[in-house]
Amino acid sequence: MKNRTRALVLTGSAAALVATLIAAAPAPAAPGTATSVAAAAAKPASVHGGGTVLFPYAPKEDDIRFTVDAESAPWSRPHPSPGLEQGLPTDARGRVTVYHRMPAQDFTGVAEAEVDCMVTGGKTATITAVVTSSNVGWEGKRIGISVQDGERGGPDRVGFSWAIANVDVKPDGSVAEPTVGTCMAPAPFTEVTRGGFKVTPAPLAPRPAVQQ
Repeated sequence: MKNRTRALVLTGSAAALVATLIAAAPAPAAPGTATSVAAAAAKPASVHGGGTVLFPYAPKEDDIRFTVDAESAPWSRPHPSPGLEQGLPTDARGRVTVYHRMPAQDFTGVAEAEVDCMVTGGKTATITAVVTSSNVGWEGKRIGISVQDGERGGPDRVGFSWAIANVDVKPDGSVAEPTVGTCMAPAPFTEVTRGGFKVTPAPLAPRPAVQQ
């Protein structure tokens, strides 16, 4: 784990674009229609579980684990930008824990983070969470986690937004670690060797009706 802390700032132009896209989405169906009934009956998207992963660039003695307890909570995190007062359809809540024991260094790094975004597609989910406590200086940092619920006998998998991903090479050749945007995570590139995850997918929630 790297000892870095960064804050995310959504620029005005980016926020305006997101607000425009949401505003252009179809309005929810009138109460009593098949669409609204199906949406009401649908279960929220969720990811639950924990597992040890095999990371090829860490010493074999290292013990790397992730736990995820996340559930979608659409339109629950209002944003100060115009047009996003009701939040986003990918808003979510829950907790993520990252654990990395390094015997060679006689140190164990741990970070606890609060989930702020989740989106699912089939048996794969991407989740972001803001670190609330750690012993590696990550407080306030947003991290991205991807989870794949293995099917047909395949292993579960996990990806994460540091170590080998999310690197920005500047024009002068210097390298920096960019911030992680909501719901942004790489493909699940590591295999779960112990434990597992349950991904319950769900379609994006309809845009809420505007209160008159």
